[in-house]
Amino acid sequence: MKERVAHWITRLYPRLWRDRYGEEFEELLTVQPGSLRNIFNVVWSAFREHIAHGTVAAENQLCPRFGSVVRMPSAAIPMMMSLSAFIVVLVHLAASGIARQADEGAAAHIWQMLMAGQIPVLLFFAIKWLPKAPRLALVVLALQAAAIGASMAPVFLLKW
Repeated sequence: MKERVAHWITRLYPRLWRDRYGEEFEELLTVQPGSLRNIFNVVWSAFREHIAHGTVAAENQLCPRFGSVVRMPSAAIPMMMSLSAFIVVLVHLAASGIARQADEGAAAHIWQMLMAGQIPVLLFFAIKWLPKAPRLALVVLALQAAAIGASMAPVFLLKW
């Protein structure tokens, strides 16, 4: 693997991990083949390290861990609601096809309630976590926005 790629992949790991293992890990990566599988495994491990061990604040105090914040109900419930809305759309499309219905039907109403029901929970999460850990909260909110986008995509692409 090229040194530049090894350096950037190592930068994906949390600072504490990099301080302890970074140099050795970069050297190890440079002698490994730069296959797509190896790169994916290293990136996936970096993601898991962030979830397991969190990050360090500027004052050298431990911030809340990503995994602990994502598992909070105010973060997990909207993601579950988006996933549920996506599943509702997929089940409806599998059952009745992509043809438009004269009446919206139960699936459309369930989807609308799931999407609208996320808003108060997202606001609560933002009010609670943005002052405490802004970077972490923004990452979680970006994940939630992606989940909302994923559940909305089939509806808008198929004009359902």
